[in-house]
Amino acid sequence: MTRNVAALALLEYESIAHGILAVDIMLKRAPIALLRCGTVHPGHYLVLLGGTVASVDEAYREGVAAGELDDAVLLPDPHAMVRDAVLGDFAEIGEADTVGVVETTNATALLRAVDAAVKSAPVKISGFRLADDLGGRGLALLHGDLPDVQAALATADERVGDNAQMRARTLLARPDDHLRSVLNRGTEFRLCDLSEPRGAERLEV
Repeated sequence: MTRNVAALALLEYESIAHGILAVDIMLKRAPIALLRCGTVHPGHYLVLLGGTVASVDEAYREGVAAGELDDAVLLPDPHAMVRDAVLGDFAEIGEADTVGVVETTNATALLRAVDAAVKSAPVKISGFRLADDLGGRGLALLHGDLPDVQAALATADERVGDNAQMRARTLLARPDDHLRSVLNRGTEFRLCDLSEPRGAERLEV
């Protein structure tokens, strides 16, 4: 899907109008792929770019110089799983021993943290949301063996750097089987398939 994307850049603008202008400037400056863009909470404009390292770097510098930035991140060599995850392609949790949850205060911090996390330990990405319906926050799910997920979460925390940008990180050891299936469908608020735990009263709908 993103085989030819050697670099990624994510820029979040405080002004929607200024963000749209910045996209025009960047597209005219370098031969980049505009992967995702649009408005996010709280009234910001989020832009995800991809392409060769040289092209993305050139466009990124123009985008930063345009001003009105809330935050920005350039990944000249993103992990392959991150390249897929930003476009909605990630692995199911399956029988993984442990699930880790990373929640950041903005989207750029999440991209920065998760790229470092999956490079530091053999974990997989099972969910990835950049600000969409999250009040501007970033959210990712990682899964694997317990020590690997622990290491990945620690690295994510370190990579964010600014403690104020790491909203929370949690670890689920041996998650409930029903919860696994729920998380595989996504983390958006929606109806869940009914589950009847052993010994529970029968549910009638």
